[in-house]
Amino acid sequence: MTGSMWRDGWLMAIGAGRLFSYANFMVYAACLAVLRVEWDMSGTQAGTISAGFMVGYAASLLIFSWLAERFGARRIFLLSTVMSAASALAFGFFARDYPSALILYTLAALTQGGMYTPGIMLMAERYGPARRGAAVGFLIASTSAAYAFSLAVSGLMLALGGYRLAFLVSGFLPLLGVAILWVAVRLVPNVVHARPGNLGVGAALIGNVPVRRLILGYVCHNWELLGMWAWAPAFLAASLALGGEGAVAAAEIGSYLTAVMHGVGAIASSSMGHLSDQLGRRAVLVALAGLSAAFSFALGWLVALPVALLALLMLVYGFAAIGDSPVLSAALTEAVPPAYLGSALAVRSLLGFGAGAAAPVAFGFVLDATNAPGATPSLWGPAFMALGFGGALAAWYALRFRPAAG
Repeated sequence: MTGSMWRDGWLMAIGAGRLFSYANFMVYAACLAVLRVEWDMSGTQAGTISAGFMVGYAASLLIFSWLAERFGARRIFLLSTVMSAASALAFGFFARDYPSALILYTLAALTQGGMYTPGIMLMAERYGPARRGAAVGFLIASTSAAYAFSLAVSGLMLALGGYRLAFLVSGFLPLLGVAILWVAVRLVPNVVHARPGNLGVGAALIGNVPVRRLILGYVCHNWELLGMWAWAPAFLAASLALGGEGAVAAAEIGSYLTAVMHGVGAIASSSMGHLSDQLGRRAVLVALAGLSAAFSFALGWLVALPVALLALLMLVYGFAAIGDSPVLSAALTEAVPPAYLGSALAVRSLLGFGAGAAAPVAFGFVLDATNAPGATPSLWGPAFMALGFGGALAAWYALRFRPAAG
């Protein structure tokens, strides 16, 4: 699938559409270092905007997963793309201070979940288990590529016209995503799977030990990954600022470096999904979760390193942190009967992105508690270590995972 997926026109179109549809996903993270100054926000306040987004996204994934199971993944996928484009425009035009950003960024998140979990359901319907890891990996790779694109565009616009221009441009681009995705899926069958009468939701999910471990592993994975993503641009900007760069220049360069990290994440998702088709889901999950946790415990203490070396380490960190995401998703589609996949993704999303919403706030709280107020933070180790505990638990659940057939 790794070679053939680049010749799969349908899959490429899905990736291209999602690239533009997620253009506003990382704009707040890209502008965070500047917004903290212009909006006079504490680290905890800054974290609550990221948290609001993650809470909204968790709710969105829950709702859209439930709807896709009952009304078909294709229909709900398209609905989400249209709603997401509208909310991105609203954020671009009207988010101009802490309260408005908190409300509108949360609203944007509430519309975006239908492009993710129903997308996984579309992959499960189209590709068999032998190719599914690579297909889901490509889907998630397109998300990472979109995050990189969002950061790169936001960083460029931030330099050219400040955060307002970054918000506006990233708000218009999802309109292009709507057009591409509508063309891609307009002829895809809208499938609604019938449930067997002898199997309830509780037995299909809670009573299924592999499913429980996959969901708990995903929760811990999201705590680490989404906490790191929310603060990575600010971390790299702080490293640059401590080295003498101005605040705006540091934020711009930090966004570019984090964009490269997400680009590497796209490679990780695609390649690790394919590798799990070859080596098995469990082996890849254990290796990646363990490596990611090791970086979480170590990297924050290295903020004073030369930025080139620090950025290189961040690339490896980003590869490991996102690489297990498609493997977790592919494994879940194989552990759950198709008629209950939407429910499984809904439960997983609620718990996983709930943890992801709390992580940026916890990170900001630890950062505030361990640094002097008002100054550029110089001590980042404890905040990153708070994320590392999630990575360590994800590795533990991966080690205990066994497919039901085994």
